[in-house]
Amino acid sequence: MKDYKTTIGLEIHAELKTKTKMFCNSKNDPDEDKPNVNICPVCMGHPGTLPVVNKEAVRHVLRVGVAVGGKIADFTEFDRKNYFYPDIPKGYQISQYKYPLVSGGMLRGIEITRVHLEEDTGTSLHEEGDYSLLNYNRAGVPLMELVTEPVIHTAKDASDFARELQLLLRYLGAGEANMEKGEMRVEANISVSADEKLGTKVEVKNLNSFKTVEKAIEYEVKRHIEALENGEQIVQETRGWDEVKQATFSQRKKEDSHDYRYFPDPDIPKFKLSEFPEFRVEEIKKGLPELPWEKRKRYEEKYGIKLEDVEIYVRDKKWADYFEKVTAEFKGDVELIKLASNYITSDLVGLIKSIGEAKFPEAMLLAKLIKMTKDSMVSSRGAKDILKIMYGHGGDPEEIANKEGLLQKSNEEELKATAEKIIAANSQVAADYKAGKESSLQFLIGQGMKETKGSANPQVLRKIFMELLKN
Repeated sequence: MKDYKTTIGLEIHAELKTKTKMFCNSKNDPDEDKPNVNICPVCMGHPGTLPVVNKEAVRHVLRVGVAVGGKIADFTEFDRKNYFYPDIPKGYQISQYKYPLVSGGMLRGIEITRVHLEEDTGTSLHEEGDYSLLNYNRAGVPLMELVTEPVIHTAKDASDFARELQLLLRYLGAGEANMEKGEMRVEANISVSADEKLGTKVEVKNLNSFKTVEKAIEYEVKRHIEALENGEQIVQETRGWDEVKQATFSQRKKEDSHDYRYFPDPDIPKFKLSEFPEFRVEEIKKGLPELPWEKRKRYEEKYGIKLEDVEIYVRDKKWADYFEKVTAEFKGDVELIKLASNYITSDLVGLIKSIGEAKFPEAMLLAKLIKMTKDSMVSSRGAKDILKIMYGHGGDPEEIANKEGLLQKSNEEELKATAEKIIAANSQVAADYKAGKESSLQFLIGQGMKETKGSANPQVLRKIFMELLKN
């Protein structure tokens, strides 16, 4: 078999979070259950109506553009993209063609071609029988489209890019981009070739989960290679994904841009964005929050937190906010911060998985428990037990430690008596240690910890065992 080169470009649509739709004052509410209530003559395309551009939607796209280092347009305009489909009430979609809001940029090392603004379509519900139902609540909702260069070569890189874009939209407050709700839809353009030239491009549309993105791309790559090996030609087309069959299927011949007969929308004025002070790049930069990749870098470089733990904070704001509140108590002490991160990402996350959602322990009290652990007031095992109680019932960690007998014992006389008892009960293990078997010492320490219900200071216990067994 030849060495085949896979080339992937993505087109990602994301609904934007605004109060009203893109060109009218109908409500933008993705959670509305009743069909056809958030509509008006403008978004339904009634004759004589005039669209008015949603300024907040423009601002969202420009902030995305600045965040990814794209070039913000000075001149921009909206175009009509002409095609007939029942969920397009006007018979055309208002989009951008020649003059997008953003050109260029980069995300996760992948070059971006453009980011532009358009309106979403309605939704179709295909009932059993010979009819479909149409809901126009979504028609006219602000929709951002981001197009990458064809520079992606693996299915995982494609899904990782989509994940990072979802994170960026959430950080910027531009949209939730929940794929299961259809708020973000990924389309992958895939080609396979046996040389440096690009192969025939096939588009797979409306991929609604990150796993589906990977599966669809992997399926298409395999299909292309098998076809090429058999001397068949790949047809340029649009395909869909069948979740049941775990396979793509042909939908229609792939259109080119000229098929849509783009032309500038005569009802919407052209814009010079530099005439809007709030749309200037320096103004937009001032309002940007810490971005996902900036947070990763800060946590890794400043605190030395493990990458897999950093991802928990980067991907879930509630964990990041909690981590920040807890570690604010440590005044930059890196050792305490790393210790806190270990307890949060291992123990606290584990408790939520095993017990279920509950109120986080008060940040100040978890910080107190971390300090108690570092100061050897409680053992690591004891801290885990205390945290479990705090998670389920709340309470001050020191009071819990006192009540449960978990305060770490460092009194050498008291622990010496415990160690002598353990040695007497495990004379053969003690003899093995004296004969040079180092692992026997760890067993004896473990028995000592068990005897004291985790309250003994293991370092002190180790010292005592070694002194008692040195002869």
